[in-house]
Parts: sequence; C-alpha cells; structure tokens
Amino acid sequence: MIQAEISIYPMATRTTSASFYIAKAIESIQKIENLRYEINAMGTILESNDMDVINTATKQMTETVHNLGIARVEVIIKIDSRRDKQVKMEEKLDSIKKQMG
Repeated sequence: MIQAEISIYPMATRTTSASFYIAKAIESIQKIENLRYEINAMGTILESNDMDVINTATKQMTETVHNLGIARVEVIIKIDSRRDKQVKMEEKLDSIKKQMG
C-alpha cells in the first residue's frame, strides 16, 4: 500500500488564498481509478496500491493548477510505500490513537 501526502502551492496568485486552486486540483483526481484521498488543512493524502496512480494524481493536480493560469506551482510530496502488509490510512491513525491512550 502506498500513501503520499501532497501539498500544492500556486505561486504569484492575485490573492493570498490558495483554496480555489487546491479545490480544483482535488476535483481533478476524483475519478482516477484505484485512488483514495483525504484532505486536511495542510495537504491531501493519496492512497493506492500502484505508484503509477500516485504519480498520475500528482501530475493531474499540478497540471490543473497550471491550466488555471498559474505559471509556477510548488509541489511537496512525501511517500510511504509499504510492501510487508496492506495498511490503510485510517488504520495508521487508529494505531497512533491506541498508543495515545
């Protein structure tokens, strides 16, 4: 199972808000097969069994922001690829919560 946290930062927008661009980027990946995602305040978690799907989603999100007229997009991505067992993002959170008491 592969989880990736992606953060997209459109550069030189007319306002300091990036929510419009981020929303459009997330909308662009909604129909990608074999991809689950979860948004949070600082980024989006992508989940798939296939690294190519993660890469496709990353590219699609970036291209979407470019296609909205943004000439420069900064993308930060962190990937956790695990092959010893299939652990979904919810299970990771549950494991942490159990350790917290």
